[in-house]
Amino acid sequence: MPYQWLPPEPATDLSHTDTSHLRLWPHRSLPREGFVWFIGGTSALIALPLLTVLGSPVLWGLLPFLVLAVAGIWFALQRSYRDAEIVEDLTLTEGLVTLTRQGPRKRHAEWQANPHWVRVELHETGGPVPHYLTLHGGPRPVEIGSFLSEEERVSLSAELRAAFAGHKG
Repeated sequence: MPYQWLPPEPATDLSHTDTSHLRLWPHRSLPREGFVWFIGGTSALIALPLLTVLGSPVLWGLLPFLVLAVAGIWFALQRSYRDAEIVEDLTLTEGLVTLTRQGPRKRHAEWQANPHWVRVELHETGGPVPHYLTLHGGPRPVEIGSFLSEEERVSLSAELRAAFAGHKG
């Protein structure tokens, strides 16, 4: 799953509380190694028909368009990687919950609330996606895990409820 509960940080002498930490990130269907293989394979398959026109002026007419096609694929995949550079960190202590979102192109957002008042809500319908997951209880409701699949949001909501119940009680 593209989220992980990190090991709890031990309590310091001053705080006497444990900290729960959750990290979420988007799923990568094409890892970097696969990207290299895909671009290489695409280039090889495009170059294969060029062997028949090797040495003729037709090669120079086709070559710019084929290079442009591979460059377009490369640029689009790189843009997709940059747009998916999202990391959400949820830090839960006895007196404060903080959700920090690092988005693409250095976008940063932060939300804080008292965990005693936070409600985890899973909206099965009515949200932008099915099983829309939000946290209520701070200055405004905030979405968490927008990039997760439906099943992952359902599973995460149960885990978040258990984590908040453990800190409330």
